[in-house]
Amino acid sequence: MGDWQVERRKRTKHLIELGGLVVKAGIVELTNDDRPMIYGALLWMAEKLKSEQREQARSLWVEKGKRAFEAKRKGETLTVSWDQHIRI
Repeated sequence: MGDWQVERRKRTKHLIELGGLVVKAGIVELTNDDRPMIYGALLWMAEKLKSEQREQARSLWVEKGKRAFEAKRKGETLTVSWDQHIRI
């Protein structure tokens, strides 16, 4: 197997894992698989990460992700209300 094939398989695996996060977060179901809406939300996220709010957004999202992974590992469901965090 050539180097390009190995790299292509790594890239494919990475993209599948990222898609799995979109499904795991419930985005596909909540948007009824509305691809423009999903893409728009991802663009909004990218804009936040390019803005002065980068560190605030990053901290919030990393913490939420860690708590969700931990809850999943324990077999729990994570529920977070909008008033539990600062708005970004």
